[in-house]
Amino acid sequence: MNARITVLMLFLCAMATASSAQEPQMLEIWPVDPLVKVFRDATPDKAPELVAEVARGEHASLQIVVRSKSDVAKLTATLAPLTLQGGNAVLQPRPPRFVGYVPVDRPTQTPSKDQLRKTPADYPDPLLEAKSIDVKAANAQPIWITVPIPQDAAPGLYRGQVNVTAQIAGKQVTATQPVAVHVYKATVKQSRLWVTNWFAMHARHMRINPKPESDEYYALLRRYARNMADHRQNVALIPPLSLATFTPGPDGKLQIDFSRFDRWVEIFKQEGVIGLIEGGHIGGRKAGWESPFVVQTKQIKDGKVVTAAVDPASPEADAFFAQFFPALVKHLRDKGWLKSYVQHLADEPIKGNIDTYRAMAKLARKYAPELRIIEACHTKDLTGAMDVWVPQLNFLHHDFNHYQERQRAGDEVWFYTCVFPQGEYANRFIELPLIKTRLLHWINFKYGITGYLHWGYNHWTDQSPFTHTTRPHGGPPYLPAGDAWIVYPGTDGPLDSIRHEAMRDGIADYELLCQLADRAPSAAKDLAAKHILDFDRYETDVPKFRATRREIIERLSSP
Repeated sequence: MNARITVLMLFLCAMATASSAQEPQMLEIWPVDPLVKVFRDATPDKAPELVAEVARGEHASLQIVVRSKSDVAKLTATLAPLTLQGGNAVLQPRPPRFVGYVPVDRPTQTPSKDQLRKTPADYPDPLLEAKSIDVKAANAQPIWITVPIPQDAAPGLYRGQVNVTAQIAGKQVTATQPVAVHVYKATVKQSRLWVTNWFAMHARHMRINPKPESDEYYALLRRYARNMADHRQNVALIPPLSLATFTPGPDGKLQIDFSRFDRWVEIFKQEGVIGLIEGGHIGGRKAGWESPFVVQTKQIKDGKVVTAAVDPASPEADAFFAQFFPALVKHLRDKGWLKSYVQHLADEPIKGNIDTYRAMAKLARKYAPELRIIEACHTKDLTGAMDVWVPQLNFLHHDFNHYQERQRAGDEVWFYTCVFPQGEYANRFIELPLIKTRLLHWINFKYGITGYLHWGYNHWTDQSPFTHTTRPHGGPPYLPAGDAWIVYPGTDGPLDSIRHEAMRDGIADYELLCQLADRAPSAAKDLAAKHILDFDRYETDVPKFRATRREIIERLSSP
């Protein structure tokens, strides 16, 4: 009898042990490098503790991921100030943000070989403003950590702990994840790379459409500027022609008031963007892509000011710009802004409309020779018509000898990306590995290109960018996901994306590489070449990238 009881007890103990061993952990948590896009089907990785290695004056980015085999409700994350190991200094993090997912319904027209997922698929991109979030069973949920590093921060290793709470099966559960930031002595200050993202103050999207000239309009403009400055943008597209107010004068000539233009400029200066004022376009295509350019003019008819689009070689164009350009130059000089101003004429000239582009340039040279002309261009056959060339990355690649010649002649060269180039080129498309967005500015450094332009800061449509990431277009069949915006609409201004964070960090990388080049040109060149193999070939292994970047900041931190 005793033997039977003993056997039964041993059986029950074994069953209890097996049951305990099979019971799922309530909440799993693990770190993932922030250059890795985490999809919903991600599973825990036994990665070592990740340490963000940063220079002073930039941002430390970290990413942790949580997951449960059961539905999760009211997931929250907090992070107290990080403390310096062996010291009293602290770093103040921003509140953790949840990485949201958006559906990519169509791929780029020429997908890259390293496209992360075949579309349609949900991709991580927006950084949400929600204080808590629900997560379905077996779905991974990334949490984004941002720690701004003051320029006077004490170097050393800072440690902290992310505390995560949630409700699972009606129970309150918690988990913790240590985080660390290694601050080096190297310091990133003002960026010397010119960076612009074109933005819109009007959005057909339902949540952001303030009445022009209202208090909320200018408050939103300031929030955009603040967000741009926080991401190291230092050029602002501000159009004096459309912002100026024109009225008939007593002498029959136009009177021009630049007060609205001034208000925009002052906001961007106050928030730390300008930098450089990028004067908006004075013209555009008459009809389709192959059509000639026309310029926008103001004319007095029947005692009223009317807008007219005219041939840039016409007497009407000459008469208007004979007034407008000298007035603009005088105003810029009076405000002390002339040296920090560049002027667009019309976007993306091609071989088919060179003559009308040159006619616009002739107007600018004639009536405003002080202004430097900048343009995103599809053709190199415009020598003399512009001073700051901004070819698309693939055109820069194919015509690089020409652009080097223009630099030697005293012109400046930037590059831009947009719908194109596609294939293996770096860009900001959502479906690309995140490191390709960061490496855009390593391309800047390797090839001596001093600026970067993108058209798509917030060009949302009436379809929510959270549900529609590609959009119709008059040229290509559609704009790829992520092309038209790098921020999302929030309740109080723009919400960032992980692409915007990567771009910001890449701009800081450019500055660090430039600082190293000031000390050791060959070393900086060799380190950049480890990852930029050619205009369209890159080493994108994340651990290798981290090792290269560590070497840069270690060199800059040594005497």
